[in-house]
Amino acid sequence: MRKAFKQVFINPLLEFIHDSKAIGITLLFSTAISLILSNIAGSIGSAYQHLWNFSFDGNEAHHWQLGFLSLPNSPLLLINDFLMAIFFLMAGMEIKREMLQGELSSIQKSILPVAAAIGGMIAPALLFALFNKGTDAIRGWAIPMATDIAFTLGVASLLGKRVPVSLKIFLTALAIIDDLGAIIVIALFYGGKIQWSYLVAAVIIVLVLYFLTKRKKAFGIFHWLLGIVLWYCMFNSGIHATIAGVVFAFFIPLEKLKTFELKLHVPVYFFIIPLFALANTAIILPPHFTEALTGSMCWGIIVGLLVGKPLGICGISYLFTQKKWASLPNGVSWKQMIGAGILAGIGFTMSIFIATLAYDTIDKENTAKISVLIASAVSMFLGSVWIRFNPLKDLSKN
Repeated sequence: MRKAFKQVFINPLLEFIHDSKAIGITLLFSTAISLILSNIAGSIGSAYQHLWNFSFDGNEAHHWQLGFLSLPNSPLLLINDFLMAIFFLMAGMEIKREMLQGELSSIQKSILPVAAAIGGMIAPALLFALFNKGTDAIRGWAIPMATDIAFTLGVASLLGKRVPVSLKIFLTALAIIDDLGAIIVIALFYGGKIQWSYLVAAVIIVLVLYFLTKRKKAFGIFHWLLGIVLWYCMFNSGIHATIAGVVFAFFIPLEKLKTFELKLHVPVYFFIIPLFALANTAIILPPHFTEALTGSMCWGIIVGLLVGKPLGICGISYLFTQKKWASLPNGVSWKQMIGAGILAGIGFTMSIFIATLAYDTIDKENTAKISVLIASAVSMFLGSVWIRFNPLKDLSKN
């Protein structure tokens, strides 16, 4: 009986979880469920909205005073400020591992994905700024900068052998640099008023972690406790709390990175990120839906992701290859590079996250999130079609 249960339920579930396509499917399902529940008329829709936004202590402030502790004040803030710090911890570990022994470990390997990622961040931001110059929507300039690594690689996996392995590696490295750029932008531009006492405390904890690393102290429970305190200080410092996850990741020894990444894979991608999607896409669509999407902010995000991403990635890549500073990934054609650039317009997680930080009104925030969803869906479709109908003569280079 137990063996049959394992064969029928457990083994297929494990295969699904470890399939790169599973993350994208789970996120799509979570988003669809959230949008449906949010827009059901009556008590169900209201209850679903209230579920994420109700205050733990009845106050409107973002901080819940629990004795001497100051903590996130709602399920939404708990997800965005605490659980997403674990997502950023995993992102930080991936960045460190790639920098030490992966595609970013040497100038020769990293120059093209780094340059392409920078181009893919600058071009969307500039296009957004052109659409929103002189308006209060300009604060969202960083929203179209981000590429969702899980969604992008999930779609690339769905396309099978049409996407060469070397192009998937390039996309992975590009998305990791993109994440690093988004993290720096969040730290510099989307924090609150600086609370210097907490910031100084956070710096002291970082110095302690550095000292322990230099002394080669065994990585253990004491380090994790320092990491929790670091998150608490960051949360109250005015710098976004999720940055603590990235900072802490850089003090994890190289030999433990792969182990921790494997342990975090399932909880991050099949609990935290779906929960993030459920909470942050709980959007009530406006009555005149199409009218709400005709503003400059909406078009700045959509054009930024759909046009800016492939333009910046392919434009910089072309410049670097023409100047002989870099070369295309092995077996990859320019048509496939364009397809990769279009897929990089799938913003989702990080773009939605930045949207929650950029605007302080629900209407603006929701419009930005809807714009990200539309741009990501169109990028997913166009990128898939472009690569799927790539001429066979290009595929022969794989």
